Amino acid sequence: MSADFSLLMPVYRGDDAAHFAKAFTSSVGDQTVKPAQVVLVQDGPVGDELAAAIDRVVEASPVPVTRHVIDENVGLARALDLGLTLCEHEIVARIDADDISLAERFAKQLPIVEGGVDLVGTGMFEFLDDGGAIVGRRTPRTGHDEIARYARFHDPFSHPTVMYRRSAVERAGGYQPLGLMEDYWLFARMIDSGASVENLAEPLVMYRVGAGAYARRGGRAQWRSELELQRALRRIRFTSRWEYLRNVTVRGVYRFVPEGLRKVAYRRLIAGGGAARD
Repeated sequence: MSADFSLLMPVYRGDDAAHFAKAFTSSVGDQTVKPAQVVLVQDGPVGDELAAAIDRVVEASPVPVTRHVIDENVGLARALDLGLTLCEHEIVARIDADDISLAERFAKQLPIVEGGVDLVGTGMFEFLDDGGAIVGRRTPRTGHDEIARYARFHDPFSHPTVMYRRSAVERAGGYQPLGLMEDYWLFARMIDSGASVENLAEPLVMYRVGAGAYARRGGRAQWRSELELQRALRRIRFTSRWEYLRNVTVRGVYRFVPEGLRKVAYRRLIAGGGAARD
């Protein structure tokens, strides 16, 4: 019998009610191996439509839901770190409120973690809001050594796909606010602290890429987050001085190129080093 695990899911006022309901259902009721607990962290007040959707899915959930409401919006990192303390099981899976888990996701990830891996992600299909048409596929790096090497340049995990050991996250210091790069910062610290990591190349999550997805990856706010991240990685000596300079240059330029070029660069260079494709 497989080990019990918790599903950690944040939600906030910017999430769409219908997207949230689909994300929840796909990651709970539709799974061939279901979580034993859902930890749903509401980060601040939400609108009536989203609040009603949350009430409906919690009431209909086939597994127990630990619902925690934070009075004021505190940001994703703090919400996730709080949610992690509410998880009753050592193994924890993540999903965001606008993505979709394919039915075999947990059935395929759980044996990897049970086999001794501390953190495992998967590939993803990218799909459009309208009609759900698949427009791309992200294929991650696999193998601990290759993942650790690639992590010096880019986040080697797609954050809505990961399953991990809670103790490994806590050993690395948990979720910490860092601009818009909280997940990458956590995964780098996990690798740095000795966590065993792996990816399944198979796409097991549908990742929503609505209008403006690539526009949001550019601009001054993203650049400031990028610089903060690269300084943090260098501070813990996760990256060398040369890697720091390379990252600031390459990833910095990427934040300011036109949106169309950014989309091409992301798919060919950033998302998977050539593995993400239409």
